[in-house]
Amino acid sequence: MSFHDLRGCPTSSCNSQSLQRYEQALDLSAGYFMDPLAAIQDALDADPEFLMGHCLRAGLALMATDRAMLPLLVDSVGVLHRCVRCANDRERAHLAAAHAWLDGDFAGSIRRYGDILLEHPHDLLALQIAHLGDFFLGASSMLRDRIAQVLPLWSRDMPGYGHVLGMYAFGLEETGAYSRAEETGRRALEVNRRDPWAVHAVVHVTEMQGRAREGIEFLAAREPDWAPDNGFAFHNWWHLALLHLDLGEHSRVLELYDQRIRPGGSQVPLAMIDASAMLWRLQLRDIDIGSRWSELAEDWAPCVEHAYYAFNDVHAVMAFLGARRFDLAHRTIAALERKAGERDTNAMMSRDVGLPLARALLAYAEGHYGEAVDLLLPVRAIAHRFGGSHAQRDLIHLTLLEAALRAGQGRLARALSAERTERKPASIFNWQLASRARALRGQG
Repeated sequence: MSFHDLRGCPTSSCNSQSLQRYEQALDLSAGYFMDPLAAIQDALDADPEFLMGHCLRAGLALMATDRAMLPLLVDSVGVLHRCVRCANDRERAHLAAAHAWLDGDFAGSIRRYGDILLEHPHDLLALQIAHLGDFFLGASSMLRDRIAQVLPLWSRDMPGYGHVLGMYAFGLEETGAYSRAEETGRRALEVNRRDPWAVHAVVHVTEMQGRAREGIEFLAAREPDWAPDNGFAFHNWWHLALLHLDLGEHSRVLELYDQRIRPGGSQVPLAMIDASAMLWRLQLRDIDIGSRWSELAEDWAPCVEHAYYAFNDVHAVMAFLGARRFDLAHRTIAALERKAGERDTNAMMSRDVGLPLARALLAYAEGHYGEAVDLLLPVRAIAHRFGGSHAQRDLIHLTLLEAALRAGQGRLARALSAERTERKPASIFNWQLASRARALRGQG
């Protein structure tokens, strides 16, 4: 007898309670609601050799991009290996993909999760991991195309269809198809109004198009759907603060930072990334940060030599520099240097982007603005290689432009500010930067 999940994907388990708990945990994971790990752990405590449960737990561990989650990944991969004779082909494929991540082959891991979808296009777990993996690897076109490959095989009545549309909306946004992205994101919310990833896709469109007020109103109107008990809420709050920042509403940004983005100490890398990114943007504008940098640096400190995912390391360096903890910044950069000499996926990310970017941030913090410019110019064209969205990586462009302004490189500053005003002419802040660049006429 064969057994299947709610979308018809085969599973080796015949335990109906385990499968029910798997579905509950998978739905929480796809919607980023609290707490899919606890939910699947309940299933594994009752059924320790529930293989798809271990596939899900392994996926949650790797999607966190947190070295502290490695013991969970190691444990689930170990169980899957021990029980491989009882596994079906789909579960073996999940094992191979998770094992590749454990070996540091992030790119190979995501390729394997994507391959699962060729045989099982309704495997929502593999789809979510592959989608987020494409994001972590900066594969913008695959954020769109991987979902497009399976979308015709899904239908509105299938559990998780709204999440699939939400993922596709984000992929469309990251490839510049803004109108289609917004339409698809809003359609996803018609299917499931409590999908924070679809909300995220729509608000990305408003940010990229400079529609700050619309984005603020959109998030505010839907807050009861995406904010309560949601592990992704801090990032949508970050987007709300980003929209207020573009309008120059700095006190509101700090209020959102204190009350929503970082209301208490947390050592979750995905949350600390947003905190670092927001404070660095405020610092570029010479806004008083108070003690926030020091508090954030304390939470980043345990990660100082992890060199697990370069995108995280660069944001840790921001916090250390902001707090004037140059000792921790240098230790993180040294860890990036060691990682850059290795051969895995993160070694490439560290070598190509993470390390030169961290060095540029250090030069900027030390007031060596010309050196920062020289380091940032070649990086910005390949920055996608270490992951993140266009909105997140805009921090590199902002730092480059501010460094050019402070170095008195007028021609470069005017060129860089023109890029921004042409791309997003509705942005008040972009025109302020352009005005500062014009004031340097004849310089640089």
